[in-house]
Amino acid sequence: MDVDGTLTDGSVTLASTPDNHALEIKTFDAHDGQGLTLAVTAGLRTGVITGRASAALRRRCKELDVEFVYEKQGHKIAAYEDVLRRTGVKESEVAYLGDDLPDLTIMRRVGLAVAVANATPEVRRAADYRTKAPGGKGAARELVELILKSKGVWEEMIDKARA
Repeated sequence: MDVDGTLTDGSVTLASTPDNHALEIKTFDAHDGQGLTLAVTAGLRTGVITGRASAALRRRCKELDVEFVYEKQGHKIAAYEDVLRRTGVKESEVAYLGDDLPDLTIMRRVGLAVAVANATPEVRRAADYRTKAPGGKGAARELVELILKSKGVWEEMIDKARA
């Protein structure tokens, strides 16, 4: 999945430190985090491909055991193809969550292309499914629930989350 606009609301918040360095702040939704945790628990492989680099993203991905983290990807397709090579997964088995034009190339190749509710019109048109939730506000969780319910393991994951 993409990051800015899907796992975050797309805002880029910059602050200055006392020594005049820029500090980038990202806000992640706890429900999305729980969703990704459930995905990993269910045996799904997770990954992000983003055009930006962020220490906050790396930390969040580590907390959530996100397996593949690709940053500074001007053309995301190379990272996507690397994941396919490394995993042996078929494109028809991949779900991808996007929100903007750089996501279209991947979305046109995957088995399940998903757009967040507030995605650009082009991305919404390319999507097989559109989340009800906007990016950074539960869209990733919604996608994980959709997948786990379709696999018939959602109730089992609820039980594991309560344990």
